[in-house]
Amino acid sequence: MGEFITLLLLLGVVGAVVGAATNYMAIKMLFRPYKPIYFKKWKLPLTPGLIPKRRGDLAIQLGKTVTDYLLTPDTIKKKFLSTEVRASVLTFAQDKVKQEIFTDEKTINDWLHLAGIQTLPQTVEGKVDEIIHSQLMSVKNTLSSKAIREILPTDLEPVLDRKVDEAVVQILQKGEDYFLSQEGAITIKNMLDDFLSTKGSFGGMIQMFLGDSTSLVDKVQRELVKFLQAPGTAALLQRIFISEWEKIKNRPAMDFMNDVNFDTIEYNIQSYAKNALAIESRLDKTINDYWPQGIQWVTVDLLPKVMEKLFIVAENKIEDVLKRLNLAEVVREQVDSFPIAKLEELVLGIISKELKLITWLGGIIGGLVGVIQAIVVLLTN
Repeated sequence: MGEFITLLLLLGVVGAVVGAATNYMAIKMLFRPYKPIYFKKWKLPLTPGLIPKRRGDLAIQLGKTVTDYLLTPDTIKKKFLSTEVRASVLTFAQDKVKQEIFTDEKTINDWLHLAGIQTLPQTVEGKVDEIIHSQLMSVKNTLSSKAIREILPTDLEPVLDRKVDEAVVQILQKGEDYFLSQEGAITIKNMLDDFLSTKGSFGGMIQMFLGDSTSLVDKVQRELVKFLQAPGTAALLQRIFISEWEKIKNRPAMDFMNDVNFDTIEYNIQSYAKNALAIESRLDKTINDYWPQGIQWVTVDLLPKVMEKLFIVAENKIEDVLKRLNLAEVVREQVDSFPIAKLEELVLGIISKELKLITWLGGIIGGLVGVIQAIVVLLTN
């Protein structure tokens, strides 16, 4: 009986050790050895471990699994392009627009500074000065190089030509009215007195025969009026005026502007333009100041339409994007390049308790097999 107990314990312990060791070795050989082991020219069997040996096949299968079952176009559409996601993205975009763009805390100047534009007012004012200077130089060049006739609009020259005739009529009429007035009579008398006084004794003799200059005023008035009313006078003035007007039209406009200080004009125009623009004060206002309805239009009208278009485009492009990404190849490369030791540490760290149980289970089964063997030996003997 003592021999049976000894045999029972011996076979039970040996079986338990063998069973536990076998399971432990089986678990370890999933990953180890990492590389094949050679004895001279022969590679030892079961080297490398199962996972290092079949890592290429595992990587390919994982890649196919990811692309065929995990990250399919339908899966992405359901998860990332669902109605809930669209609503969340739209709400997020609307909140960001309100907080970041249509805010009273940031002026247009602040936005420009964020974009790296520090000297916009000075740049704009400099450009304004350049444009005004360039335009004024162009005007001066035109006035200097072209005759007035070339500068006048084609429909304005005939109008001015007609105004010459009208001016002759107006001058003759005004002259007639003046000489017939009391002021005109006084002027004629003064002129006669001055004329007679300069003629010495001859003037005195005329006064003796004709009397005082007052008696001559009426006669001179009548003659002057007759002269002004004569058709030849109007024709003479028209010829003179038209001749002079033609001469004026053939001369450069700058001939009549020699006394004009263009530098002062340029400075005044530039100052007026910059004061009217008021770039600094305009940039110190917010977007809301210039566009108070903007936030309503952007958040209610624009963003929903933009988001809808973007999601439609994304939905149509998902399959093409996934093909271009070639996720199966990406997964295969990542698995192939992943260190086996790190993979072993990761897997064993997750299922360490279960692996210990498997090891103990192997020992228990081995021990039971040893006990059964002892019983069988006893019975057969």
